[in-house]
Amino acid sequence: MKKPIINIEDVTLYPRPPAFAAKGAAAEIFDGKMGPIGSILGAQKLGYNITEVPPGKRAFPFHNHRVNEEMFFILQGHAEVRIGTETFSIRKGDIIACPPGSAASAHQIINTGSEALRYLAVSTKISPEIAEYPDSGKFGILGEFQSSDGQSESYMYVGKKSESMDYWEGQK
Repeated sequence: MKKPIINIEDVTLYPRPPAFAAKGAAAEIFDGKMGPIGSILGAQKLGYNITEVPPGKRAFPFHNHRVNEEMFFILQGHAEVRIGTETFSIRKGDIIACPPGSAASAHQIINTGSEALRYLAVSTKISPEIAEYPDSGKFGILGEFQSSDGQSESYMYVGKKSESMDYWEGQK
């Protein structure tokens, strides 16, 4: 059995994979590094990581989950969290609950401090997931599955409801 323990100081932070790196004007607003924990320790039903966000930046767009629940524990720094239509100041030691739901549960953490913001992010890992982005009117669907040969497969789609295709389009 793998040792099911890791110290926060031993978590290595990595930049986003190129497919998820902010580009253009978004790079002025979004940045962050993440250090996986759950997958390293063999967690199965929860995902967890350490996220670090530079001053003035956000790690992710304002979003809500329709399936998974998230929780954040602030380890270092001062920030604000947008939840629905409200904004709250947060600091080291604060715990934030983000249950699944509609835009009323949408959330985004913004580093308003002068030092790097670090937090522990914990989430259920139910697949497929639907995320909505109220600021842009987009939604995303992510599904992760095991194929019949044991290989990991993932499907991701980001779009707008107005861009939906007809169910029968292109069918033979």
